[in-house]
Amino acid sequence: MAKTILIKPVVSEKAELLSENQAHYTFVVAKTANKIEIRNAVEARYGVSVDRVNTMIMPGKTKNRSTKSGLLRGRVSSFKKAVVTLAEGETIELYNEL
Repeated sequence: MAKTILIKPVVSEKAELLSENQAHYTFVVAKTANKIEIRNAVEARYGVSVDRVNTMIMPGKTKNRSTKSGLLRGRVSSFKKAVVTLAEGETIELYNEL
């Protein structure tokens, strides 16, 4: 079974500003993926040349929610995020896939 590297693109205000101004694209990736695997997955899926890959592990958070029956507490698991910088003049159309 092939390992899925790219899980989904991150759609947030900060990620949008980075993609518009500097050709940085942000993805949620598998926790076990390294920078070389992420580079190869982006190049294969979108047909672009990747200049640089920066990764970070975002910590999990505790969430509290009040309901009629009381307070529900839960935890959101941590995930790995990759910021991919493309070569000069390259772009990715993320909204055509969603």
